[in-house]
Amino acid sequence: MFVTSLPSAAPARRGTVSIVSLGCSRNDVDSEEIAGRLAIDGWQLVQDAAAAEVTVVNTCGFIAHAKQDSIDVLLEAADLKSDPAAATRAVVAVGCMAERYGQELAAQLPEADAVLGFDSYAELSTHLSDVLSGRPPASHVPVDRRTLLPIAPVQRAEVIRGRPASGPPVPRQRLDGRPWSPLKLAGGCDRRCTFCAIPAFRGSFVSRPPQEVLAEALWLAQHGVREVLCVSENTTSYGKDLGDLRLLEQLLPRLAAIDGIDRVRLSYLQPAELRPGLVEAIATTPGVAAYYDLSFQHASPTVLRRMRRFGGPADFLGLLERIRALDPTAGARSNVIVGFPGETEADLAILCDFLAAARLDAVGVFSYSDEEGTAAVDLAGHLDETEIEARRRHVSDLVEELMAQRAEDRIGERLTVLIEEVEDEVGSGTGRAAHQGPDVDGVVTVTRADGPGFDVGDLVVATAVSSQGVDLTAVADTGTPR
Repeated sequence: MFVTSLPSAAPARRGTVSIVSLGCSRNDVDSEEIAGRLAIDGWQLVQDAAAAEVTVVNTCGFIAHAKQDSIDVLLEAADLKSDPAAATRAVVAVGCMAERYGQELAAQLPEADAVLGFDSYAELSTHLSDVLSGRPPASHVPVDRRTLLPIAPVQRAEVIRGRPASGPPVPRQRLDGRPWSPLKLAGGCDRRCTFCAIPAFRGSFVSRPPQEVLAEALWLAQHGVREVLCVSENTTSYGKDLGDLRLLEQLLPRLAAIDGIDRVRLSYLQPAELRPGLVEAIATTPGVAAYYDLSFQHASPTVLRRMRRFGGPADFLGLLERIRALDPTAGARSNVIVGFPGETEADLAILCDFLAAARLDAVGVFSYSDEEGTAAVDLAGHLDETEIEARRRHVSDLVEELMAQRAEDRIGERLTVLIEEVEDEVGSGTGRAAHQGPDVDGVVTVTRADGPGFDVGDLVVATAVSSQGVDLTAVADTGTPR
């Protein structure tokens, strides 16, 4: 995948289209690539779904709640077809849920005029035109995408290199004016966690070559981005299929050196794969946020083995200790699953004790739910939904208190905050410091004792003076922003 500028000559107009992106930052990248393809082919992109002839919903298919959100958005968009004040004539489902369920989703949701998989993106413009002409394409037929590439990464790389180039480079068009943007390092996953269906519909792990990543990061910098969030299903695997597991350590300083990119951030790091060299590269490379998005999922060794994962409290706390030895102010976050089949009260206590000791800046707490096609469905020891919800509430209440304590510990720290929103009336700006990831962690509200206010995209050096829950308030130093 390459990034190109959109053509200067306007193509023949096709119609108006709105793109609604749901789920994770990886989906956001896909949505911007869809937008780029459609714009090149003559579609006019509009933000308001009611003003669009076609609404494309990029769905999420990860967990039950996300899937329900996708269905609700599709139904809401379909309702516009009966509104005489709206331009909407068609609604098209794409993304993970469409890829995962295909024909089944189409049968259960006739309100969607088409359900298309990932492989349809190259011809999406034609498909949308056909939908508007009353000739919708056949619904996607799901396939286990892990079967599309060899199992061995070395063989996989040879197959990918041997494929002939087809079609034009993939463009990308930004859909918002945020000063940060996700940057996809890879797609797919080779892990076989018993609770996760992502590999089946996202496929095997495939790294993007470094030159493609760097080209896209440069393009993003030229379009107002100051921070890139490197995303994938498993960032610590980057480079393994290209023959070099240290490729990410080599890529980070090159990304940070791009003119206009002031901060590089990594997401979704597997603790069992987090090499000492990568820990050090994140902590010591100028321009790379000392931020560790660690996928612990649990702390009980017994539960982790049932999840087909590795580690335990001693391993995880040792990793955090090594991180903080390099940078005591480093940010660390994680997600955990409670109520996994076979989880005992003793397992839950191990998790809670670990969370209390870990001093994480942010923790997402999720209830276990069966996902079709995963090994966990067949495990013994499924818990009652009421018990799972009670455990989720218990752990959520605990981490809210722990995160608030961690934020309070940061009072007095000097932070570099990327301003994402401004309040002109009060002269304050809200954004994120290096220890805070976008959308999922806390924020910093920055005030200034005197002088002008802030602009979106400013990098402001400020000192934290108070906290409320996970969020901080800080006072800007004299002479910032920059």
